[in-house]
Amino acid sequence: MKFSELGLLPELLAAVTDAGYSEPTPIQEKAIPVILAGKDILGGAQTGTGKTAGFTLPMLQRLARHASASSSPARHPVRALILTPTRELAMQVYESVKTYSKHLPLRSICLYGGVDIRPQIEELRQGREIVVATPGRLLDHVSQKTVAFNQVEILVLDEADRMLDMGFIPDIRRILALLPKERQSLLFSATFSEDIRKLADTMLKSPQLIEAAVRNSISETISHKLYTVDQADKRSLLVHLLKHEDLRQALIFVGTKFGASRLAHALLRHGIEAGAIHGDKSQAQRTEALEAFKNGTIQVLVGTDVAARGLDIDDLPHVVNYELPHVAEDYIHRIGRTGRAGKNGSAISLVCPEEKPRLADIERIIKRKIEQIPLPEFERSKDHGSGVGEKAPRGRGRSHDDGRREMAEERSRKTDREKAASRIEHPERPERSERPERGERSPRMPHLPQPMAHLPKLDFDPNKPYEPRAVAPRPLEQSKGPERPRRQVAALLGGRVKQA
Repeated sequence: MKFSELGLLPELLAAVTDAGYSEPTPIQEKAIPVILAGKDILGGAQTGTGKTAGFTLPMLQRLARHASASSSPARHPVRALILTPTRELAMQVYESVKTYSKHLPLRSICLYGGVDIRPQIEELRQGREIVVATPGRLLDHVSQKTVAFNQVEILVLDEADRMLDMGFIPDIRRILALLPKERQSLLFSATFSEDIRKLADTMLKSPQLIEAAVRNSISETISHKLYTVDQADKRSLLVHLLKHEDLRQALIFVGTKFGASRLAHALLRHGIEAGAIHGDKSQAQRTEALEAFKNGTIQVLVGTDVAARGLDIDDLPHVVNYELPHVAEDYIHRIGRTGRAGKNGSAISLVCPEEKPRLADIERIIKRKIEQIPLPEFERSKDHGSGVGEKAPRGRGRSHDDGRREMAEERSRKTDREKAASRIEHPERPERSERPERGERSPRMPHLPQPMAHLPKLDFDPNKPYEPRAVAPRPLEQSKGPERPRRQVAALLGGRVKQA
């Protein structure tokens, strides 16, 4: 089938041709006619199948009747809202909207956090028909009353499963409450779950289910392999692979933001150009790292699941799972960055013994056994460690038990040093082991004064109730002191003088 057979406008067909596409992907072929018919959709497709164009093209066609070249903001109210979980995915969708709408006088804007909100406010005041946004920044504009939804006709929720994972559902519900009841809603997700279906029931009306591939499936053009390695040797093995296995461009996934920065710095120390991308980076830093990775300035980009979910990198050859994800479905999202649009890709996983249960979950969900590759001969460097601060001895790796043992020994040595310092300050203070057990009488410290030795004698009987003693009144003439001479002071108001 050709794009020309889908009933798209000539302006959209020209934009598709300019982008170099002639035939729609399966998800585009199924979704575009249904969206053009005005129906709600619950769409499922693995990443890299073209689902962004699958909802962008028909959305633009439905809004084309509102296209206006007028400069008046009133002629450009918000008519379509696209929500994404991350800034990178928002920018990716926004670029697609601009690409396919370049022959139509429709305005669009991308709203995301991490940047100054004032330029976004100025753009919204000029009028925008299409808003691509992350939930948090969109609610910032709602609180400042810089955006209105009373004329929204189409709502798109992209990567809905990631919305759930990131805890955006309360924000999504707040936004849904602001939208018109009569609208077309499209929900897309790479994976489905019961929570996704519950969300679909609340926002979709008689949706049509569209799946371009088997649920939770992966591209057949991606090769999978794993290395079983101790946690302490992961960094050493990664350095060896990057230097000797021709991993010319690799996206590496770790579990935490701190781990991403730490691994990137370690790779730089070994002469490997690397950058990090995660939520603690500013938007400018994330954009700079991503552009450097795309143009080949850096060989490696280390990221977390959240930051790298929406990355769109043409012809990315390698994805490395430095740490396996805790949720098996995230493995599908990770490796979906490679092998896109029918191109070949490689997914490499470094698996330590503690991660074997996660590996079993991944193999269960992708319905295949991942090939295990024998470990190559590589040098275990002292400063490679496991990424959390240990130093592995040359020639052998260290387990978590070794690390815990060393930490316990260090704590014991620290305690001994503290005890020695305490004995210097208090030479007669007994050790804890020398102190009496509870209930025993403690020997009196010789350097302390004996109790009751220097206390004054009591002038009352402590065994009798307290009775206040009568105090003779002081003579009036004795209570007065010498009379002070009077002096004149100025009053605060009226300039009058009063006697002090």
